[in-house]
Amino acid sequence: MATTRSVSVGVWVPVGSRDEEVELAGVSHFLEHLLFKGTPTRSARDISRQVDRVGGDVNAYTAKEHTTFYCRMPARHAVDAVALLADVVCSPSLDPADVESERQVILEELAMDDDVPDEVVHRVFAEQLFPGHPLGRDTGGDRETVRRISTGDVRGFHDRYYGASSMVVSIAGAVDVDEMLSAVERSFAVGAPRAERPIRTAPSGVGPDRHLHDETEQVHMVIGGRGLGRRDPDREALDVVNHALGGGLSSRLFDEIRERRGLVYSVFSGVGGYEDAGVWSVYAGTQPEHADTVRHLIGEIIDSMAAGGVTEDELAVAVGYLVGAYELGLEDSGARMSRLGGMLTLLGEVRPVEEQIARWEAVSLDDTARVAREILTTGRTMVSVGPT
Repeated sequence: MATTRSVSVGVWVPVGSRDEEVELAGVSHFLEHLLFKGTPTRSARDISRQVDRVGGDVNAYTAKEHTTFYCRMPARHAVDAVALLADVVCSPSLDPADVESERQVILEELAMDDDVPDEVVHRVFAEQLFPGHPLGRDTGGDRETVRRISTGDVRGFHDRYYGASSMVVSIAGAVDVDEMLSAVERSFAVGAPRAERPIRTAPSGVGPDRHLHDETEQVHMVIGGRGLGRRDPDREALDVVNHALGGGLSSRLFDEIRERRGLVYSVFSGVGGYEDAGVWSVYAGTQPEHADTVRHLIGEIIDSMAAGGVTEDELAVAVGYLVGAYELGLEDSGARMSRLGGMLTLLGEVRPVEEQIARWEAVSLDDTARVAREILTTGRTMVSVGPT
């Protein structure tokens, strides 16, 4: 990306909260926190000062099926960014004192999330959508398991899964390719031991509707069901259906429930895909006296979409949005890094930009009608949080 002045470096590890044993729920997230606490050659303060000194940013996140560590700096510091992430990811100190201090930080994070009802409703929705399965667990684990996880547990998880043989390093920015390849080879040599690949089992049935009583100002609700795995050839058709349903400002949900009736501030739909399963969902937050009306309207709009798919105009708008937003994202080195790293980690290939655009543009009205009928009518469940 010769016209940018930045570089974004990401290290993608193909293991996440889905791959934890039930008694170690949250260990991936715990490890993500601890890797920034220091290495044999860098303290936590050294890490933060190195990044601050050049105006950069370093962070990480844990997902269901991967964990990502990333750094963004001015491009002239690209080699330093690679070396920093390699040290952090491959050679953490994992000091017992750090484990104890970070345990409290994570417990505070979980407590903070519990105070946010729209976080709670999505978390419980996942539990109902994937009952008794690791995909239904929160990536942070729960307070009981976080309190039990030991230094040995964290170190064992790192030794088992964090080998350079399984990692993807993705770099985008104003850099020389050969120089970056040399920097990665040199910096990640310490991580040479081979890592295990997690063994995964597919989820089974969907749980029932559920309501959690809480004295909140709004009723928060999520309605949804199983979607498509990330390799499913109908993923692009589902993207179109999602955008027309509630993925944009011109969507049916937004237009009817917010714009026309003024019953909500926030209403939207979303889709996500895993290795062997997927999810679609609709979220809305409304005052208690409007909750039944909003539930009814969401059900009507979903049923209408399931019965007929999208209109010709909705198809054109959705494809235009998906392609345009995708193209705009390519302007940012962080988004470009995430696209490359995510595809190679989760799909095993880097799909060309032109191919991805062509997949959206190839979606037909018949495709949307078939996918909407198959996905939106199967195994629907609802979770709500609020006073009624």
